[in-house]
Amino acid sequence: KLIVCEPRRIELDYYADVKIGHRSGSDVALLNGLMNIIISEELYDKEFIEKNVDKFDELKALVAEYSPKKVSTITGVPEETLKEAARTYAKGPNSAIFYTMGITQHKYGTNNVRTVANLALLCGMLGRPGTGVNPLRGQNNVQGACDMGCLPAVLPGYLNIAKKTEEAVEKVKKLWNAKMPTNPGKTIVKIMEGAATGEIKALFVMGENPMVSDPNTNHVRHALENIDFLVVQDIFLTETAQMADVVLPAACWAEKDGTFTNTCRAVQRIRRAVDAPGEARPDWEIIQDIAKACGASWNFASPAKIMKDIAGFVPQYGGISYERLDMSPLMWPCPDANHPGTPNLYTTGFPRGKASFVPCEWNEPHEWPDGEFPFIATTGRTLYHYHTGTMTRRTPSAEFIKSLYVEINPADAKEMGVAQGDNIKVTSRRGSVVGEARVTEKVPPKMVFVPFHFGEQPANALTASVWDIDVETPAFKINASR
Repeated sequence: KLIVCEPRRIELDYYADVKIGHRSGSDVALLNGLMNIIISEELYDKEFIEKNVDKFDELKALVAEYSPKKVSTITGVPEETLKEAARTYAKGPNSAIFYTMGITQHKYGTNNVRTVANLALLCGMLGRPGTGVNPLRGQNNVQGACDMGCLPAVLPGYLNIAKKTEEAVEKVKKLWNAKMPTNPGKTIVKIMEGAATGEIKALFVMGENPMVSDPNTNHVRHALENIDFLVVQDIFLTETAQMADVVLPAACWAEKDGTFTNTCRAVQRIRRAVDAPGEARPDWEIIQDIAKACGASWNFASPAKIMKDIAGFVPQYGGISYERLDMSPLMWPCPDANHPGTPNLYTTGFPRGKASFVPCEWNEPHEWPDGEFPFIATTGRTLYHYHTGTMTRRTPSAEFIKSLYVEINPADAKEMGVAQGDNIKVTSRRGSVVGEARVTEKVPPKMVFVPFHFGEQPANALTASVWDIDVETPAFKINASR
């Protein structure tokens, strides 16, 4: 059976057994409400919790405050629908949760994820096929990039610089004979903040287009104009690259060898299909040459040699090599050359012994609609375009959606005198965009949906410089607008 939780109507709704159209920004209340029902009806996995999870009494006490009636008021979901969803998930017998950026891109996105994990732990839905908490990434190698340390506080393998400073310094010295800075780096939103204030003087942007993808486009423009030196490494001259002092042409995915690691931790080989045009080169070659210019003695001859270094530094990748990947993908952790990989995590328990419930109260978003801005504008993607449109707007798929559109509910369109195809202006406290009106019941009343693929009308002109209080993910999904 399929439960779909989504403020908008999406294609998956056609296949859903239970459809939950909750109010955007009410996720923690919704999930706490489901757990209230599961505990009240004794549908939770008592044996699993007793053996594997701490702080059940704390969770039980908190979710007791989230009665179906209260949660229905907050979320707009009928009480009977809440009960049907809770029973369907809890009874399984195997239930898996899949979530995307609609969970994470909020001021309290980390609490959303914690509460998703609470629900899975409550029902013992971990450690076997068909269960788990499964984040669907925004791009195909987000998992791999994070594994390799593309996070400001960790090294490859999630070695935390602040918490395990001595170990981190020693590993870097041993492998690369280098002295590692011990201060954690900055997140993207903090980098832009530092660039805007003058704290950051130079910036190297690789495979990213913050002029379209980052929150509060006007703020990003000011930040990038304020720095002394901007380098962009990319496959096309993006909106960000057009502002750069130096542009380094990079090879695209089909023009280089390497690996992708997907959301289920499967490390997969990619192989060059065509030559890169002009002066474009694989990212690793460009980075190596820059490192050499800075004094490093790096002499990697191929991505396979780099993978060998990765295996020596990252325990989870210790048994992964190109020779093995040429036969089949491998799922980490794969600690040695004889290990088969790990398709399912936590089959025999948790590494720390017991997991812990982390009960979370629901908090209102950073802004709600009000008399001045009575709508919620939410941003997102479409089927026909990928992220900032750098690639897909140059392909035949661009013929299906050529420019910005705005989804608006028929009741709102009638009240405002808006017809299908009219130009409609959406304004928030940060800025405005103009797009073609699509009158549709895909969005509920007092919500508009604005895709963010279009640099000439950037949806992120509407979004705020507000981010998750724990991990600083931008809060793209809630924007009071008119």
